[in-house]
Parts: sequence; C-alpha cells; structure tokens
Amino acid sequence: MKDIPKLFVAIDHNDINIAKKIIENLPSKKCGIKVGKELFTACGPEIIDWIKMKGFRIFLDLKYHDIPNTVKKACFVASEMGVSILNVHALGGHDMMMSAREGVDQSNNNPYLIAVTLLTSMDSNILKEIGFTCSIEEQITNLAISASQSNLDGIVCSANDIAHIKKSLPENFLYVTPGIRFSEDPNNDQKRITTPLEAVKNGSNILVIGRSITEAKNPEVTIDNILNLID
Repeated sequence: MKDIPKLFVAIDHNDINIAKKIIENLPSKKCGIKVGKELFTACGPEIIDWIKMKGFRIFLDLKYHDIPNTVKKACFVASEMGVSILNVHALGGHDMMMSAREGVDQSNNNPYLIAVTLLTSMDSNILKEIGFTCSIEEQITNLAISASQSNLDGIVCSANDIAHIKKSLPENFLYVTPGIRFSEDPNNDQKRITTPLEAVKNGSNILVIGRSITEAKNPEVTIDNILNLID
C-alpha cells in the first residue's frame, strides 16, 4: 500500500465544532479520518481542507452511485481535494466504475478508488426484499469481481466476506472493513460485524472504526491498543 494508515476513524457528526474537537484529540501519525455523508453534507469541502491541514489522511466515504458521466466528474473533483481514498457503489455497474476510474486518473492526485459491494447493514432478508435471488456471498463475489475488472483498487466489505472472495481477486486488492466493534452491541445497526483482530486475520488491510474510538475516555490510548493488537 501507499503511505496509508491501517486505521481510519469515522467522524459521524453534523456539527463542525464537535467534529473538530474530536479530531483534535486524535493522533495524525497513527490514524486517518473517514468523512462520510453526514459530516460532508453539513460542512462541505471546508472540513476536508481543515483535516488535511491537521496532517491526517482522508477516506471520503460518499459512495457515488449515478450515471457514469456524473460519477466521473464527482470522482475527479473528490480526487482534486487531496483525499487518500474515495468510493463508489459497485451496484452502479461496470461502465460507471470505469468512468469513476477515468475521473480519478485525470486528477493531479492519486487516491485509492474502491467500491462498496453490499452495505454491512444488509443481510439475506434485505436482499430478498429488494429482489436479489442469489445469496449474500454470491452477490458480494460478483460485485467484487466487477470492481476488479473495472480497474478499481479494492472494495469496502465485511471482514467475514473476504475469505470466500479473495481467491477470485487480484493479489494486491485492497480490503477496507467497516462494522468493526470490540463486542456485540444490541443497538448496532450493522449486522455483519467483526472485532479488529478477527478482521485483520481474515485479510482486512484497513479498518474503519467510529464510536468505539470517538466515545472512548482516551481515544489515543484506544487507538494504540487497536494498533498493538493488529500489528
């Protein structure tokens, strides 16, 4: 991998002052920052510039899913902001992902471009609701292969999915894993979750962790504990 941290902290807030306060308590040499829809919609590119100024690598998690030309232009603009990782939805199809690749390649930056296969909040019941007849495993494998064939750098997926899809993908493919928890949380809205150590053992390259770090009494100590566990 390029000089990318193994851990990105998800900052899921819509108040720029709260977000900045959390980020200022994090060590830029040990973790990156994931900016998702909530924070970016509230704060826009201003928060990206501020986070970069603080020395953090950024994963811009906006999951672009639109017609190919629109996604191409969005990925070009996102790349020009200087983020390190950005993503699209693999369900947008081969042409859309190829256009996303073109947008990134036309920029002056070179972020990783990865695809979301299925959201970690989705299970087999939800797949049936929206009309998919194959299993979760088959659907994720098909989408991951499509992302690879579209020249993307990797995928966002549950660590539980990596074992059965890795053999179908390039050796240097990147696996970014959200849904990381230290223990089961009955209020958690993600159904396919793993612990940090389980995720790395399964093949995850980058972990995305939110509340377990941001709500900890000492976030940096929590980050150190995670890094010591997975190194």
